[in-house]
Amino acid sequence: MGKKKSLQELTFKSNFMFGAVMLDPKNCKGVLERSLGIEIERVEVSKEKSIVYNPEYKGIRLDVYAKDDNNTHYDVEIQVLRRAAIKKRARYYHGQLDMEILLSGLPYKDLPDTYVIFICDFDPFGQGKYRYTLKKICEECPAISMEDGAHTIFLSTKGKNKEEVPDELVRFLDFVAAPLSESERDFEDDFIRQLQNSVREVKESREMGARYMTFQELLNDEREEGLQEGRFLKLKEQVEKKLAKGCSIEDIADMLEEDIEVIKDIVAELQEEQ
Repeated sequence: MGKKKSLQELTFKSNFMFGAVMLDPKNCKGVLERSLGIEIERVEVSKEKSIVYNPEYKGIRLDVYAKDDNNTHYDVEIQVLRRAAIKKRARYYHGQLDMEILLSGLPYKDLPDTYVIFICDFDPFGQGKYRYTLKKICEECPAISMEDGAHTIFLSTKGKNKEEVPDELVRFLDFVAAPLSESERDFEDDFIRQLQNSVREVKESREMGARYMTFQELLNDEREEGLQEGRFLKLKEQVEKKLAKGCSIEDIADMLEEDIEVIKDIVAELQEEQ
């Protein structure tokens, strides 16, 4: 595990910094407009679902959730490291957006458009594009698409097709990719200057400094819980194998050097699963 970065070492693409900067509706609106190549009148950022704003929110949500005046809902996440299940993650976010909208009382026939956007510091599909817009189409008739209002966008800082996308998108993605030593340079772009100012304000804020410490503590807790769960599953597998060989609970506890009550609980759980 790498050395933990201080708040001063973070750049825009750091999960906490991205979440903090995007809490400002002006910043969120600008990022959405550049990501999608459209104009948006106004956006409302859901602070309650942000770990930056609300550390009591259960689970570490690294995405930013927003909606506009047309009730279009957006979910945006920075991806610095390549994840094997990033496509399934997009599916999960679409499901979450739809579920939250339906729980508000809206019938499914009136579901608004939703956008799930991943800003990647790598090329997710290896085709050298700055922007990948994915749609559901019919395999037998490619001209037929679902048109269900669910849009999935992947942006890549490693694009090579500058002639095919707006210059402002390329400048934005160059800023996203910039390491700390280059993140303050002049990108000759007013919106990026706005983002740079917001990054500086976050770093100078005592309140944000305290929230970053809380964020780090929650991440550590989740990692530890994950490790504990992994150890338990391994122990459970070992107990199951030894039971299959006819070993007694007492012998299993002795062989695995575990408390006999722990082994009894695992055996009971295995019996319930049968």
